[in-house]
Amino acid sequence: MISAGEFRKGVTIEYSNGIYRVVEFQHVKPGKGAAFVRTRLKNVVTGAVLEQTFNPTEKVPEAHIETKKMVYSYSDGELYWFSDEEYNLTPLNFDQVDDALMYIKENDSVTVKFFKGAAFSVECENFVELKIVESEPGVKGDTATNVTKLAVLETGAKIQVPMFVNEGETIRVDTRNGEYMERVK
Repeated sequence: MISAGEFRKGVTIEYSNGIYRVVEFQHVKPGKGAAFVRTRLKNVVTGAVLEQTFNPTEKVPEAHIETKKMVYSYSDGELYWFSDEEYNLTPLNFDQVDDALMYIKENDSVTVKFFKGAAFSVECENFVELKIVESEPGVKGDTATNVTKLAVLETGAKIQVPMFVNEGETIRVDTRNGEYMERVK
């Protein structure tokens, strides 16, 4: 159990039939009345944001999230299978891998998060290298300005890239915001 007065950014708690991470917190001591803790909580499974106030002495169960490095093995159309170092396979559905799916391909390393032994989300590396499979050819002279064009990556993700980047090249992508970083030689 953790009291609301001990909340810090990143603390994970069980609250209101869900698992929430403290995104923001503020200890408020008004001139009149009792002090309270104003928080913004994010559900780690669904991503829903909840704003809640707590009495500083109120206790809530702390959720222990386990992370495990795994490798994306394959998809059978319905489930996505991930294996650990001992080659144990863990199946996850589309909702659990949705965000990471645009940036991972078979045999890529990912971080899978577990709560009470059940996997609930997948996070890919912050930077991945992917090949461009479809893109308009660049026009000579358009490289001086910040003109971008749409490119389709080998995973199906669509991102904006500079005009000088061509089909067939490998680029580095920041998976946190889906932006082009640089060409990879």
